[in-house]
Amino acid sequence: MLMALLCLATLSFESRSQAVTTPRTPSPAATVAQTVGISTITVKYSRPSVKGRKVWGELVPFGWTPIATGNAPWRAGANENTVLELSHDAMIEGKKVPAGKYGFFLLVNDENSADLILSKDYRSWGHFHYNPANDQMRAPIKIRDHEMTETLTYDFLTPSKTGVELVLNWEKKQFPVKIEFDVDGIVMANAEQELMGVNGFTWQGYTSAANYAANNKVNIEQASKWADQALNITRSFQTLQVKANVLRLSNQPEEADKLMKEAIAIGNENDINNYGYVLLNQGQNDKAIEVFTLNTTKFPSSANTFDSLGEAYVGKGDNKNAIKNFKKALTLNPTAATKANSEKFLKQLGVM
Repeated sequence: MLMALLCLATLSFESRSQAVTTPRTPSPAATVAQTVGISTITVKYSRPSVKGRKVWGELVPFGWTPIATGNAPWRAGANENTVLELSHDAMIEGKKVPAGKYGFFLLVNDENSADLILSKDYRSWGHFHYNPANDQMRAPIKIRDHEMTETLTYDFLTPSKTGVELVLNWEKKQFPVKIEFDVDGIVMANAEQELMGVNGFTWQGYTSAANYAANNKVNIEQASKWADQALNITRSFQTLQVKANVLRLSNQPEEADKLMKEAIAIGNENDINNYGYVLLNQGQNDKAIEVFTLNTTKFPSSANTFDSLGEAYVGKGDNKNAIKNFKKALTLNPTAATKANSEKFLKQLGVM
């Protein structure tokens, strides 16, 4: 009886057991990812190698491949489906594609052209169960010549604020796919959601949201509301500055200047110095000089304030006052970085 129970237990164990994990050969699995704005593109695929074979037109046939249920495109890799995952809605080759996972296929027409096919069916093994009824989109792409790539590789090229080019490189060909996101819209919608959580109880949450909208000139009306909510929590240099930025974009410069005067009055040395550089980078040299001068008055023992004022005078072309302030900075026990900066400008101005 005991022996019978042991045999049953062994059979039960064997029926549930699986092989141990070992390396996949000859086409190892890989994953690549790219962030655009706050959105992520991920590609999971397997990597076959050329190994001296003729790829295009033979290993990868031109046109459709016959399968049991009809015809199928190339899986754009090996083993399971190549899977493209989008964290947010995107435009792929000019066509809207909802967030989600897709089987990534290529119908290679010849050595110069192909059709991209995204399928809602991404769980299959390769293309053997491909069903055109599950296509999310199709779009033609132009194949480019490329340096020899022995092992199939996906990569991301020419990233920008709103998009990137996903490319498949294999043998001497490159398949480019343009992917774009409505970055501003996604960031703004995400900010609204995050501000419904713990971030909505902090001035930093509202300030960062309003600041993004102002810097990117999107939905200024909403930015103004967020800036007001930040001010309701605390009236600080940061919250006043963001509200002032929004007011300028709303063509209310006088109100903006009024708030900045209040901000400067309560700001610390770094706050005021950073604001001066914002003005300097905007080409507002006179305003920058006014702000830096005020900082030297509020913090007369700081070498950095005089060094910054010297830079503002350099921007205006007033070398006399620039030299005066750089020399003053060197008398105030400057940090190594501030000393090096003042000396650099003094050398450029022919003083050292």
